[in-house]
Amino acid sequence: MSPAVAKIARTTVAAALAGVGTVAASKLAQRKPSVQARLLRTNFRGEEVTLAEGPAIVAGLCATALVDPPAAVAALSAGSLGLVDDLTGTTDRRGFAGHLGALTHGELTTGAVKIIGIGVTGLLVAGVIDRRRLRPDTLLAAGLIAGGANLINLFDLRPGRALKVSALLATPLLLAGAPAAPVVLGAAAGAACDDLAGRSMMGDTGANALGAVLGVAAARRLGPRGRATGFAAVLALTLASEAVSFSKVIESSPVLRAIDHWGRPR
Repeated sequence: MSPAVAKIARTTVAAALAGVGTVAASKLAQRKPSVQARLLRTNFRGEEVTLAEGPAIVAGLCATALVDPPAAVAALSAGSLGLVDDLTGTTDRRGFAGHLGALTHGELTTGAVKIIGIGVTGLLVAGVIDRRRLRPDTLLAAGLIAGGANLINLFDLRPGRALKVSALLATPLLLAGAPAAPVVLGAAAGAACDDLAGRSMMGDTGANALGAVLGVAAARRLGPRGRATGFAAVLALTLASEAVSFSKVIESSPVLRAIDHWGRPR
C-alpha cells in the first residue's frame, strides 16, 4: 500500500470512529442516571435537554490521535476546561469582557480559568505544530486554536447551529488536506441527530473541543499570511459578539435563516 493510500485509509477510519464514538458515548452517558442528572440543562425554549453531547463529541474527537496527535491534545484540553465551566460555572458573567472584567476585580471565574487554560493549550500545541521553532506566526497559530475554541461556542445558541458552522469551516480544510478536518465532520455527523432535534446540546465542552481542533487544522494548512488573516477574522467575530446578537443577524437574513433552520423539526 502506497503512503498516499495508507493516509487516506487512516483518515477515513479516524472519521468513521469519530462518528461512531460520538454516538456511542452519548448513548452511554444518557443511560447512566447519575451522569444524566448532572448534565440536564434548560435550552432557549425553556425545555430540559442534556449536555451529554459535549463529552461525547470530545470522545469522538479523540480519533484525531490517529492522524494528528496534537489535535487530540487540543480537543481533550479544551473539552475538559469546557466541561468544568459547564458543570460548575455560573451565568452572571458572560463573554471575554465579563470574565476578564471579574478577574481584574480579584474574582476568578470558571470562564476565566477556561480562557487562560485554552490560551496556554493553544500556545503549547502551536509550538508542537511548528516543531518548537517559535516564530511570530506561531503566536497566530495559538490564537487560531484558542480563538477557534471560543468562536464555535458563540454559535451554540440554537439546535444544530454550531455543528453547521463547524462543518462549514471543516470542509475547505478537508479539501486542503488537513488531517483533523474529516474527524471534525465525523464527530459533527454523529452529534447531528440529537442536536438538530433539540434533545441535546454540546455546551462549552463540545464547542470548545470542536473549535480547538478546527484551529489546529487551520494552523496546519495556513502559512504566516493565512494565519494572520484567519486570526483577524476570528478576533473580529469574537469582538462583534460582545455587541451584536448573532441570532438576530441570522434571523434577519432569509438565506442565513433558512440554513440555520434546516434539519430542525417543524
